[in-house]
Amino acid sequence: MRATTTTVASEPIPGATDSGPVQQRPRANTRRRSFSGLGYLMPSLIVLAVVIVAPIGMSAYFSLTDYSLLGEPQWAGLQNYGDLLSDTGFRQAMWQTFVYTVISVPLQTVLALVIAAVIARRLRNRFGGFIRSALFIPVIAAMVIIGSVWRYLLGTEDGLVNSILGLVGINNVNWLGEATTALIVVALVTVWKNIGYFLVIYYAGMLDIPEDLYEASSIDGAGGVRQFWSITVPSLRPVTFLVVILGTIWSFQVFDLVYAMTGGGPGGGTVTLVMAIYNTGFENMQMGYASAMAMVLFVIVFLVSFTQRVLLSRK
Repeated sequence: MRATTTTVASEPIPGATDSGPVQQRPRANTRRRSFSGLGYLMPSLIVLAVVIVAPIGMSAYFSLTDYSLLGEPQWAGLQNYGDLLSDTGFRQAMWQTFVYTVISVPLQTVLALVIAAVIARRLRNRFGGFIRSALFIPVIAAMVIIGSVWRYLLGTEDGLVNSILGLVGINNVNWLGEATTALIVVALVTVWKNIGYFLVIYYAGMLDIPEDLYEASSIDGAGGVRQFWSITVPSLRPVTFLVVILGTIWSFQVFDLVYAMTGGGPGGGTVTLVMAIYNTGFENMQMGYASAMAMVLFVIVFLVSFTQRVLLSRK
């Protein structure tokens, strides 16, 4: 048996030197497997290049030009970026997107965490499953449909919300007609829509927490609130990072819900950054300037995603 093994190991490979056959054969196999793996990845790489990389590259190029879709792009250098610094409409859109994010992200994160904790610890039955399903329905509904429904419910004269408030003596409120309330209302509708999605993420994370921790804390006399702050919240810290980062990215990309509910009004009071890009590019036909706005949004989303990776890797 030993003699057979020695014979096979010392057998030379045709065309190879004395010192090379044993080392070159694995290297050739590795190179062949690498090319084979690259062939499997090639369709996905082509799709990524066409759908993601090429549009980003084209947007970066157009952001350096004066382009109106009706003629050839004219090279303008960094002029579009310089104009953004003094554009009051762009600054207003950035500020309103920031306010929208500050309202929606913390609220939907806290509510999803609390509701998921109640369902996971107190309602592991059919009623808890019904609550999860009911809260998840808005997630799968189209933004345009949700925006149209809520615009009807918040109508000033015949809206259901004002009708209910009228029963307790509160006068009609022009929810979407006032700049001070429209952006807040849109942010709250966003919370209502997203909370089911983040609830499912939190619920899945809570199922991974060892039950022994809760049993040991109960023996020590800890109640439900104490267990929530000392066990549930610390154990779900990576999940919370993920929920906050996802919510922040979605908030900076919001468009269809705002467009369906307010169209950017009243008086531009709900124009977000993506809506400003849309109006500049497709209504004002300033594609070069809109591309510069899009690149600013790309940098913001990239920084948020990079922060997420750094924080999660430290964890």
